[in-house]
Amino acid sequence: MQLCIIFANIMSKFSFNNKVSLNTYRLVIIIAGALLFIPFLGRVHLFDWDEINFAESAREMLASGNYLTVQIDFSAFWEKPPLFIWFQVLSMKAFGVNEFAARFPNAICGILSLLTMFEIGRKVYSIRFGIFWMLMYLSSLLPFFYFKTGIIDPWFNLFIFTSIFFLILFFQKKKLSHLLLSAFLAGLAVMTKGPAAIIIIGITLVLFLIIKRFRIGIKWWHPFLYLLVFLFTGGFWFILQFLNGNSQLIIDFILYQIRLFTTEDAGHGGFLFYHFIIVFFGVAPASVLALPSMFKANKHDLPNQKNVHLWMLLLFWVVMILFTIVKTKIVHYSSLAYFPLTYLAARTLFLIDFKHIRFNTWKKVLMAVNFSILAILISLLPFIESFKYKIIQSGYIKDDFAVGNLMAQADWPKLIPIFCIASLIALFIILYRIKFHSDIYKIIALSGIYITFNLVVMFSIAPRIEVYSQQTAINFIEKYKGQNVYVYPVGHKSFAHLFYAEKMDREDNMPWNDEIFLTGKANKDVYIIMKNTKAKEYLEKYPDIHVLYGENGFVFGIVKQKGLQ
Repeated sequence: MQLCIIFANIMSKFSFNNKVSLNTYRLVIIIAGALLFIPFLGRVHLFDWDEINFAESAREMLASGNYLTVQIDFSAFWEKPPLFIWFQVLSMKAFGVNEFAARFPNAICGILSLLTMFEIGRKVYSIRFGIFWMLMYLSSLLPFFYFKTGIIDPWFNLFIFTSIFFLILFFQKKKLSHLLLSAFLAGLAVMTKGPAAIIIIGITLVLFLIIKRFRIGIKWWHPFLYLLVFLFTGGFWFILQFLNGNSQLIIDFILYQIRLFTTEDAGHGGFLFYHFIIVFFGVAPASVLALPSMFKANKHDLPNQKNVHLWMLLLFWVVMILFTIVKTKIVHYSSLAYFPLTYLAARTLFLIDFKHIRFNTWKKVLMAVNFSILAILISLLPFIESFKYKIIQSGYIKDDFAVGNLMAQADWPKLIPIFCIASLIALFIILYRIKFHSDIYKIIALSGIYITFNLVVMFSIAPRIEVYSQQTAINFIEKYKGQNVYVYPVGHKSFAHLFYAEKMDREDNMPWNDEIFLTGKANKDVYIIMKNTKAKEYLEKYPDIHVLYGENGFVFGIVKQKGLQ
């Protein structure tokens, strides 16, 4: 707690100091971002599906030398464009094919995102505002977490957000360079993840134009120029695919995007307000502190500041409502909302700093309740080992695979509950007992607690989640890396066997299917991975499968090549 108070004093003095040059601020941000985002990137295996999916595509680019087409299992993969995969390829060329290399591009994205927040914040308000914004982003668990993963969304979000900001600048200053940069960045967003980028930017822009009654003072040819740059940047890869005779890949890509918006893809469904709950708890304290800026205008804001505030509100609500409507519910789908939400939280801090509003009781109570729920839930996790047999015997868990996963021994650190309760006590003491020179010092001290909490939680919990979910299967796969055998998942979707067994291109164009691999017709021995919920069905249907052992919800077997028996 004393460290958090020292942190508050350092941050406040640093942000007030007019003698510090801009380059010094930038250097400190880069160093801080590197220290927060880069260490321990390779500590945990990549998680199925998304992390391994993208890393495997990068590995296959390196293995095949085909850098134009995204592949999975050395077949065209139409779900994602290649830009993020190219980033991972460059990282793997530098660091090798491993977890660190797969996640390193997002650590760089994290540093760039901090710099972006600082630069935008100081241009809209002041250096102090930029620091508040970064502080809110780093204090929030999910925003902090995503820069330590190997998923696409951090870069996708950064490209969309910066595209929108240059659009804001264009409407303010009418500089052609801002329009071109906005279109270019929007195109890069499409090249990163797909057309969701232009849908988000387009809806946000249309709503802004409606509110402004289309009185924006631009020339008739500006939209056509924007469209031209956007189509060239965002469509460049698609044009190359078409010229190479891969038009079917483009069609499959478009159909997949439509299906993603209209159906529950990959079993990822959820209740209506799924993303609102995720954001409220996962982006605290920003989710609490942003509330005053959502509903209360500031009469002291300049016109340009009011415009930026409007754009932030529009972007936040477009993302939240759009992905509430979308049938597929995945946590990171609403992650673009973290930028405007933390901006709004920083704006509240700015208003508190200038005493335009107060850090009053309802904000403190809501923050305390939010953090209490999170801290208590996490403090209970180590007790899973003590009570899991009673939970299993109660019959509350109906899924046999989940029961099997729970049987894994996660070896939880016994200090986690102590740390969580200590963090909670420190938060209450800072909120209600310690007197600060101003409320802003109190909030900065609270941010120190949140950042420390985020670091400890991620360092201690992610490896245990892997133990329960996938570690048993990946350990099995890694035993056969480089051996003259096949590793084959049966009855469930996985990319782990491709990445961790370092599967190479298909030999003799042999089809990969159950009839080949489960009947001894393959040209090598086949090691099988099944979930316990599917094992009985496949063992009855394919008697050539010989069970090796079962562990933690998985059943492992072997099918001998007929000629080797």
